[in-house]
Amino acid sequence: MPNPKAAILIIGDEILSGRTRDANMHYLAGELTRVGIDLKEVRVVADEAPAIIAAVNALRAVYAHVFTSGGIGPTHDDITADAVATAFGLELHVRDDARAILAAHYDRSGLAFNAARQRMARIPEGATLIENPISAAPGFSLENVHVMAGVPNIFQAMVASLLPRLGGGEPLLSQTLRIERGEGEIAEPLAGLAAEYADLSFGSYPFIQNGAYGSNIVIRGTDPTRLDAAISRLASLFPAGRT
Repeated sequence: MPNPKAAILIIGDEILSGRTRDANMHYLAGELTRVGIDLKEVRVVADEAPAIIAAVNALRAVYAHVFTSGGIGPTHDDITADAVATAFGLELHVRDDARAILAAHYDRSGLAFNAARQRMARIPEGATLIENPISAAPGFSLENVHVMAGVPNIFQAMVASLLPRLGGGEPLLSQTLRIERGEGEIAEPLAGLAAEYADLSFGSYPFIQNGAYGSNIVIRGTDPTRLDAAISRLASLFPAGRT
């Protein structure tokens, strides 16, 4: 049975302006690979409700899981929860369990649980909370859409809370062979090998070192026996990875 497929929707003007470098896609990709969920698409949209709604609806119709990053904080431009609720045709209200989590956190911190902070307790009806052990404000899952914070350490903590309850498949494995020839030389035999092992994924990543051309060939798949066989065949086509 094929692994579930997923997408991540990264939300934030700060990403699109170049002010902030996104780290969450890279982290999520590694974690999904580990649990056997294949990340197939990444989208980045601005803090604009129509763009978020359109992207959520498009992605959730195609993928088993859609992960969002960003826009669930206390400020006026944190509109992800509102947009996701609208995408599902649901109301968004302060929910008692989310409010209790946040109230306890701010009580321990000695900080006022003001109206801005209470915005983070607004959860669509029927959603399941995603625990946030860093700053308490929960994310939430609504059907196959998982809404999480954009701050990297909080995002990572939420991913750790979420993944155990998602159904995965076989972890994606990989092997690499460095070949010190240009891609133009290796393209034809590599294409033949990829066709022979159609159940595996072949990637060619070229480099130039000391004026010489080469490529790292990465073979990915879930069956370690097939991977071993394919990398051995590749090595036989290009002995020692060089001319």
